[in-house]
Amino acid sequence: MQQNTPSVTYTTCPMTRPLSGSIRVPGDKSISHRSIMLGALAEGVTEITGFLQGEDSLNTLRCFRAMGVPITEPVDGYVRVEGVGLYGLKAPAAPLYVGNSGTSMRLMAGILAGQAFETVLTGDESLSRRPMKRVIDPLTQMGAVIESAEGRAPLRILGGQRLKGIDYRLPMASAQVKSCLLLAGLYAEGQTCVTEPAPTRDHTERMLHGFGYAVARDGARACVQGGGKLTARAIDVPADISSAAFFLVAASIAPGADLTLRHVGMNPTRTGVIDILRLMGADITVETPREVGGEPVADLRVKSAALRGVTIPEALVPLAIDEFPVLFVAAACATGRTILTGAEELRVKESDRIAVMADGLTALGIQAEATADGMIIEGAGDQALPFGQARIDCHGDHRIAMAFAVAGLRAAGTIIIEHCEFVDTSFPGFATLFQTVGGGLQVTQQESGA
Repeated sequence: MQQNTPSVTYTTCPMTRPLSGSIRVPGDKSISHRSIMLGALAEGVTEITGFLQGEDSLNTLRCFRAMGVPITEPVDGYVRVEGVGLYGLKAPAAPLYVGNSGTSMRLMAGILAGQAFETVLTGDESLSRRPMKRVIDPLTQMGAVIESAEGRAPLRILGGQRLKGIDYRLPMASAQVKSCLLLAGLYAEGQTCVTEPAPTRDHTERMLHGFGYAVARDGARACVQGGGKLTARAIDVPADISSAAFFLVAASIAPGADLTLRHVGMNPTRTGVIDILRLMGADITVETPREVGGEPVADLRVKSAALRGVTIPEALVPLAIDEFPVLFVAAACATGRTILTGAEELRVKESDRIAVMADGLTALGIQAEATADGMIIEGAGDQALPFGQARIDCHGDHRIAMAFAVAGLRAAGTIIIEHCEFVDTSFPGFATLFQTVGGGLQVTQQESGA
């Protein structure tokens, strides 16, 4: 059930010292979601360490608990899931509330399409504005029956349908849609194949393989055969590279910075942010690379650097789609022009991230032009403090809130960032960790209706 969330405001202030230290950001959100989902559908006990205890991941956990899966309350990132098998879920007593999590809604739609019972998936106001036809349409082709209001949440998924495998070519690069269909394919007759126009994160394919379920991969095409089973396994969730991105940019633009980020997930479908920052001249060193539970991880050492504007290769866009709000801040601090195209997906995230970031950067004195599928930013790298002062509404978008907190490191005045209450959905403890490494940030909270 949706709760009233107190309003949170961030106020930036000068750095307390050059950014430095060795930190570990919270666990990867994408992997945390999937560890609960596949652990619930597996046979046996799945023990998870490093689980992200943010509201998005916790909503996924609560949903599966509501469908009869015994799952312990997370303690310091440890969760124990007693799997019930592919056909062991039970009808929930009420609609399943996923909050702000598009990953939860889209991936669970695939799982629930194959169940014998009816379910309703609902979310908060922001999620209810996001497009769901991208999963409804192909699931319907597979035989699912899903009712919605103009292709948006809530979704009523009617049970007892006979799913059949399809060969589907994604019209857009989306790991969520790909994963949704592969998970539905576990319940379908025959083979389900998904072909993507550009590479996207492959955590679902890797984790299915880890749980003993065969995934046939051939370039941009991934296929599963229905009728198999998942076998429980231990999962060590690496630190989330999307969360690490805020500190990668922060240390790149802050004078005198030398910061190490430990145990960061280095899945090649997620490292676009590192590739883009390096194109801009960032000083990022990959240390002690290793593999944990089928996922590559490493420590990242980042030092301050003189960044330059670039034309971002479109091939890297799907590999950094969640990191663009803070990459726009890096571009504003660079010397020269940065051009982004092919990123229309940013318009249907938790907010219209192109419009909201362009408005915020402009308010801070940066030349930022929003385009239909990206942005053109004239960097102010020759200025020690390129950002001015402004009051910015982040529209409840956690990544935009954190991006402008990072901008405060190079601001001549105070940046007041309103509606930051959803930061903890993806990065619990962000403000405290930011302060720990030397960032200046004050947090104020006001009860709803106060």
